[in-house]
Amino acid sequence: MGPENDVTQLLLDWEQGDPVALERLAPLVSAELRHRAKRYLRRERADHSWQPTELVDEVYLRLIDRNRIRWQNRAHFFGIASRIMRRILVDHARRRHAAKRGQTAVTLHTEDAVDAAGTHGVDLLALDEALQKLAEAAPRQAGLVELRYFGGLTIPETAEVLGVSAATVKLDWSMARAWLFRELREE
Repeated sequence: MGPENDVTQLLLDWEQGDPVALERLAPLVSAELRHRAKRYLRRERADHSWQPTELVDEVYLRLIDRNRIRWQNRAHFFGIASRIMRRILVDHARRRHAAKRGQTAVTLHTEDAVDAAGTHGVDLLALDEALQKLAEAAPRQAGLVELRYFGGLTIPETAEVLGVSAATVKLDWSMARAWLFRELREE
């Protein structure tokens, strides 16, 4: 049995209440979660206070508190973890922004909104609001953005989580990025 199957089986065992499954699962997913957290945090503003390990620890705490998620597979796990990671960072940005009203907005650097200098700061709270609007108009595309952008899932992994083809993911990804670029530029 390969590592992907091991993760899937341990998720199913955890879902069924096996207390040892989570202990065995953590080492198999920790490195990948830290890699995804590092990737995401590299896009944050330079003075952000989160470290990848802290973010992963917070994701674990929130995952443990979840009541009976019906785990499908490894990709589904990382999809849920990506959503939680986004929520943690958006909540943190909101608290920080509220504490510093009138100061500059919380920004992250995106690869899709690049100016001539090579970087373009996007307000994380504006991105969250734009994603909420996108979720109303096109829920699958909003979910896809969470999985690809925040979670770093590949096109095949995203297709697996969403239950669609890779071609559909590519098309939705292009449309979602264009929609978000337009929405954020208007703000």
